[in-house]
Amino acid sequence: MNTPFIRNHQYNLIKKQVVHLQHACNNGADPKVIEAVEFNALSTILDSFPEITDSQKQTLEQFVGLRKTEEFQQYLFSLESYIEAFSQVTGKQIMKLYPKIKKLKTPNLSTIDYHKISYLGWVDIATQKLFIVYHLNGQTVGIQGRYTPASKGVCFLCNGIGDVALFSAITKSKPANASPDYYKAIGNYMCVDSHECNKKITDIAVLEKFLQEVLY
Repeated sequence: MNTPFIRNHQYNLIKKQVVHLQHACNNGADPKVIEAVEFNALSTILDSFPEITDSQKQTLEQFVGLRKTEEFQQYLFSLESYIEAFSQVTGKQIMKLYPKIKKLKTPNLSTIDYHKISYLGWVDIATQKLFIVYHLNGQTVGIQGRYTPASKGVCFLCNGIGDVALFSAITKSKPANASPDYYKAIGNYMCVDSHECNKKITDIAVLEKFLQEVLY
């Protein structure tokens, strides 16, 4: 049985790099160009795994030398068994993250493929709020914010272009001499559909930085 070591965002990155290489091969690029694209893809992929064993490295390197579409597809399929699932959360756990919200609308957790998400996100249309649950530094954390639909734009999490909304969250940190009614909101545009966002996200550093700014 394969031991999972690839997180969702890392798999998305691998797929993006491999598809780029596949396109170069399919479009009849010069062999030297293909080799350059391949080298860049391998470097980018390995850089996304700061801690990796020799065995895991060999698994990731198996796309090197491939040139046919079906070979690339088989490579990506072979990696699916190595994908590490997002640690599941229960409805009760989510409720504890938002104790002040008495009628919190939670997502249908039974429909979620935890192997294909980097974060759990959902919108409560009735209150126009967006919620994010994530495992940060060994703890399950949750933030909420106002959700204001906008036109098409770039998501700050996945860098994808599509339907976005302005997500504004109030930070918990306050200056030492702040008045009791002081507050600071941090806003960013993000995908309306967290499912689509999770399919495109290739780096969780921005997400973790945002969460830390809100929570701490």
